[in-house]
Amino acid sequence: MMSETKSRLWTFEEALALVCDEAQPLSRSVIAFLSGAGRSEVSRFAECWGRMSAGRQRELITTMVEMAEADFQMDFVAIFRWALQAEDPQVREQAVEGLWEDEQPSLVDPLVRLMRNDPVATVRARAASSLGHLALLAELGDLPEDRADRLREALLQTIDDPGEDLEVRRRAIESIAYLSDAPVRRIIDEAYAAADEAMRISTVFAMGRTADPHWAPQVTDELSSPNPAMRYEAARAAGEIGLKQAVGHVIRLLNDPDSEVRQMAAWALGQIGGPQARRALKICESSQDEALRDAAEEALGELDFASAPLDMFYVEPAQAGGVADEEAGAEEEEPEA
Repeated sequence: MMSETKSRLWTFEEALALVCDEAQPLSRSVIAFLSGAGRSEVSRFAECWGRMSAGRQRELITTMVEMAEADFQMDFVAIFRWALQAEDPQVREQAVEGLWEDEQPSLVDPLVRLMRNDPVATVRARAASSLGHLALLAELGDLPEDRADRLREALLQTIDDPGEDLEVRRRAIESIAYLSDAPVRRIIDEAYAAADEAMRISTVFAMGRTADPHWAPQVTDELSSPNPAMRYEAARAAGEIGLKQAVGHVIRLLNDPDSEVRQMAAWALGQIGGPQARRALKICESSQDEALRDAAEEALGELDFASAPLDMFYVEPAQAGGVADEEAGAEEEEPEA
């Protein structure tokens, strides 16, 4: 049977039957035919889901999330939306993860409900984190006002709830950092003064999301933190804020003992820009550290793109036609050569 699955196309119903059959190992080539499910198909998926073991359910939803992350053409959004109400908290958490690119305003309400009411802290934390991309949409004016208001109020309630789990509160702080109409400076100041290191790391991450130079002293100080996780977030924040005064500190992180910190430092230099950053990144292109070389090349690409004159991206319509005609003419003449 499984050799046959590699050589034919499946209808949704046929693929679903194979997925439901626990005698068959889960095949990504079969799961792909569940992509793009509509309402009626999700109903049939739900019937199948109820017959699966908990282990099969977890394996299936995790595989779907991995496939969606690897291939933008894989669309399991309707299934992930349905799975937000699954009994298994691991499935709910994975479903939230799978919706990271869903920008529909209607996603605000179910994520807010999970963040505020789910009985499992890890699910609440994942929902709080996922609300960040919707908070950015709200800040850009791409969410209806009523949804943006509910999002902001829910995040504030979570942050100010002394009984809430620390992980949930810190993820909510990261998400609310995008919202300029929220008391973000007060929230970050209070959280940064906390004794918990994980909370302080989240506040530095939030500082970067604000893109506010107000936080330059704190971010610069944390670039020298003994904690590699803090140095990583400080480098990211320096890049997001564009801290030119910290460029020397960030360059030193290119020699950090932690590989991920080195890579983030290269990314940050690509965001900060300037001749000093460019020289440092050019040196990294000959590094024996392959990951750092790749990060430096990407950062230099960012610098080149940012420094390119705007008029090079604009072509007059008449010119565009002329160029196309010339290219077409060249192609026609080429066989005569």
